[in-house]
Amino acid sequence: MPIDVLDYLDYRALLRDYYQAKKDEGRGFSFRAFSQRAGLRSPNHLKRVIDGERNLTPAMAVRYARAMSLDAEATTYFCDLVTFNQAASNTERDLAYQRLTGLRGYRRAHKLDAAQADYHSTWYLPAIREMVLRSDFREEPGWIARRMLPPIGTSQAAKAIQTLLDLGLLIRAADGRLEQADPAVTTGPEARGVHIRSYHRAMMERAAESMSLIPADDRDISSLTFCVGAEGLRRLKLRIQRFRKELMAMATLEKDGEQVVQLNVQLFPLTTRRGKEPA
Repeated sequence: MPIDVLDYLDYRALLRDYYQAKKDEGRGFSFRAFSQRAGLRSPNHLKRVIDGERNLTPAMAVRYARAMSLDAEATTYFCDLVTFNQAASNTERDLAYQRLTGLRGYRRAHKLDAAQADYHSTWYLPAIREMVLRSDFREEPGWIARRMLPPIGTSQAAKAIQTLLDLGLLIRAADGRLEQADPAVTTGPEARGVHIRSYHRAMMERAAESMSLIPADDRDISSLTFCVGAEGLRRLKLRIQRFRKELMAMATLEKDGEQVVQLNVQLFPLTTRRGKEPA
């Protein structure tokens, strides 16, 4: 195999690079030759898949893996990668991504990506990143763990610090103290990656738990339900995005932080749109 399957999160990009690498070897490799290896009648099947004109079924993904002479681990990864890229729902995509990140080879090849997944799926990692701004902050896992709401384990706090350092979200100052590499971390509006969905899901779960854990005076949870048109929805989203940027600017001006808080702003449909009702 001229390239490493475990370096990819897009199977079409993998196939494109595989084809080019085989062509560069100068041994008469072609789309037709690949089809013969895979036992396909269509001489341009690989080209159409690379160009996005065709998808791969699970059975066809196995035939492609055999044609590329992948070993068992790489074959499993490739088949899960096909499922991940072609998933019809977020649930299916998330399950496929979990299988990908569960492979030992993926963990070796994507150490940073795995750390990013941890950051976006573990609610207390962003909280600890903000916690270093407290004037009384102590880099002691036990001290950190006891101050989370709800409390976490000491080992979880220690791992969190290391993950934040690995990601470059925390750095060490000249005197050895932890500090933020940048004052703010943002994914931009409506990032659709698997990591971002995990992050929002984790924080929405914390919001639900806060209604039982946190006194009413220390939280604000409210909701609105109303009917809007397409243009009204666009204006609402723009307003929310501006509001979020204003709050980020305000947060960077804080000089004496005492407590880490989480703000969730959520807007989503509760009904189908007119003209798109199910039959």
